[in-house]
Amino acid sequence: MIPNPGPTFSIAIACGGTGGHLFPGMAVADALWRRGSESFLCVSQKAVDKQAVTSADGFEIVTLPAVALQNRNWFRFLAGFVASLRICMLRFSKRRPDAVIAFGGFTAAPAILAAKCMGSATFLHESNAIPGRSNRILAFLVDEIFVGYEGAVHWFHNRSGVQTGTPVRPQFKPLAPAACRIALGLDQKRPVMLVMGGSQGAAPVNQLVLGALPILKKRLPDVQYLHLTGLTEKEAVAAAYREHGVRAIVLPFLTEMELALGAATVAVSRAGASSLAEFAAMRLPSILIPYPRAMDNHQYYNARALMNAGAARQMDQRSATPETLVRHAVEILENRVVHEQMRQATGGGYSPNAADEIAQRILRILLKGDPMPVPKGAAESEPESTARAPSDEAVVQPAPQS
Repeated sequence: MIPNPGPTFSIAIACGGTGGHLFPGMAVADALWRRGSESFLCVSQKAVDKQAVTSADGFEIVTLPAVALQNRNWFRFLAGFVASLRICMLRFSKRRPDAVIAFGGFTAAPAILAAKCMGSATFLHESNAIPGRSNRILAFLVDEIFVGYEGAVHWFHNRSGVQTGTPVRPQFKPLAPAACRIALGLDQKRPVMLVMGGSQGAAPVNQLVLGALPILKKRLPDVQYLHLTGLTEKEAVAAAYREHGVRAIVLPFLTEMELALGAATVAVSRAGASSLAEFAAMRLPSILIPYPRAMDNHQYYNARALMNAGAARQMDQRSATPETLVRHAVEILENRVVHEQMRQATGGGYSPNAADEIAQRILRILLKGDPMPVPKGAAESEPESTARAPSDEAVVQPAPQS
């Protein structure tokens, strides 16, 4: 898509650390590019960032050595922060960005502080129902705050915020399941359980599913699995599927997540806000196991929003059992009515124009009310149809009784 002519702004997007920060940032970068502005991404040194930005063709990548504060290691945290602030100042001095938007996490603060020193406009986006610590602190410094959940605004110390929803990349839209399954090497006619623990994997989610495999194989013999394990557990998980004689594609990470979600009939997942927004965009029912040590237990509240809408089932990691997982999976996969009701309910959590709205609001401030360039072909008022292409066997039929 060719951007419309108009003012070209330079906008830094601080979005590294996890896929939940990175992917919404990439979606906004794409929306800004379609409006004629240049963006560059400030990401971390983590492996997940390096893998994910391989799909960010055409965008400059600035890598920051910032790290999260873990085990009270203040020296490592502060050293990474100071080094990241210095890198941001050096990069911004070459061409001062007109604006910086941060998506939370440990790459946010260096970029926002450098922007304030340079006199750039500053913005935050918070995807989670309860904002992260970094965004709560930075909220005092920025010009505008965007949130995925309306209730998140109340955590920003009486600062006003705009509910935009969480941006998803444009490739996340309903796809034909059969075509996605073929592309991934799966049987196009058999339903798929997608297992994922977030961008870095989750050992408890992996172990819960593997513990349920003997029962799942018996109750749902037609189901095949696409299991994204994280970087450390691929071999052990793949061996377990082979041992049980269950058809599965096991990968540590998948860049083309739209294929995974398009192929899936149900997802078993953590409850990061970015993943939930992608599930909603692709109308995918889910069984959610929130990460119990997330800051302020925010994944629990993310999951609860989808559960209350009827789009997901929620399990507590501390009390989850293989039998409970099987019960939820059987209900969703064997009952066409339940599956369809959940699929339709996901639409309530999807904001199809979130990336466009954020890009528009940033540019409106930079243009100081002047008319904004509108990209050709962009849907400014009418979102894309969310009808999902049918498949021959999207849901497993109950096995005949002998």
